[in-house]
Amino acid sequence: MKAMILAAGKGTRVRPLTYDLPKPMIPILGKPVMAYLVEHLAKYGIHEIMVNVSYLHEKIEEYFGEGFQYGVQIGYSFEGHTDEHGEVVPEPLGSAGGMKKIQEFGGFFDETTIVLCGDALIDLDIKSALFEHRRKGALATVITREVPWEKVSSYGVVVTDKDNRVLSFQEKPQPDKAISNFASTGIYIFEPQVIDFIPKDTQFDIGSQLFPLMAEKGLPFYAQNRFFNWIDIGSVADYWEVLQSVLMGEVGQMDVPGIQISDGLWVGLNTKIEWEGTVIEGPVYIGSGCHVEAGSTIIGPSWIGHGSHICAGSEVIRSVLFEYTRVLPHISLVEMIVFKEYSVDRVGEMRHVSEYEKRNWGNARDRRSFLRTL
Repeated sequence: MKAMILAAGKGTRVRPLTYDLPKPMIPILGKPVMAYLVEHLAKYGIHEIMVNVSYLHEKIEEYFGEGFQYGVQIGYSFEGHTDEHGEVVPEPLGSAGGMKKIQEFGGFFDETTIVLCGDALIDLDIKSALFEHRRKGALATVITREVPWEKVSSYGVVVTDKDNRVLSFQEKPQPDKAISNFASTGIYIFEPQVIDFIPKDTQFDIGSQLFPLMAEKGLPFYAQNRFFNWIDIGSVADYWEVLQSVLMGEVGQMDVPGIQISDGLWVGLNTKIEWEGTVIEGPVYIGSGCHVEAGSTIIGPSWIGHGSHICAGSEVIRSVLFEYTRVLPHISLVEMIVFKEYSVDRVGEMRHVSEYEKRNWGNARDRRSFLRTL
């Protein structure tokens, strides 16, 4: 069995995190989401992995290389072109179009392949899913999960018959128009013949185009509604909730890194905490090289990235601070994500540092680090 990870999208709903990071590189406990996927595939003996890339492709390629550190072999298919000035221009082909490009180039899809979106944490029993796929004689299988009706607009939903054969597929419908609340998890099992239904040199999507086509043709296309951890990072609000759950220990097999120095408090190497007047209530992770000044307050679940500086009198409450964030004295961050020059609240409202009140900044770093509750 082979695998493909879909990693070419821009991740617009997770901005500002994806201004400088492709979505699969968003960190959970300091490690990119895609790294968890690669490790999970390797656990099931899947060692040949293709990744379609486009937006900020170099970030993925530089981090994962050819996959040797994971005991797998990773290949990349770039979607885009080089213009007359030598600039690389990303041009995503859609999830199915990316598959077709790979097949036309080198014939990668010559056996059963599992295809996964690169922006979700999963612990799917791949062996069991593959057994059911083959038992049904399926040409294609989509792994589904039941979701609340009010959330169906974030997913493609599937209608099946009593044997779980897919009858129709609806991409991100409004709740009042949805025909099902069984959502595609972005995990698919394909036989090589599926690629024949994808036009070449064309933008083509799995959910909105390929699946409806297969259902219309009455092909052996099945859904499997499985019970497993599926943590989708579809928006900034999702990301905030995921990290809260992970730090609370609600997600299995995900341990907070660092050294636990007290109940609910983990720290990285060479971190300095001045304890006089400081209040820290876990679960809290404080990364390596951080400085927490006396009189600070940190309430968990909170994640503070390496190299950060929490100044005296400031508060960090149920928040996520990316690396090298400086919180100035007497500033309060409540349920926020701080990423470089941006702050985002838990519902996704984003502000750039320039939108805050002007101060007599001493230097550019102070300008970047001034953040407060909205």
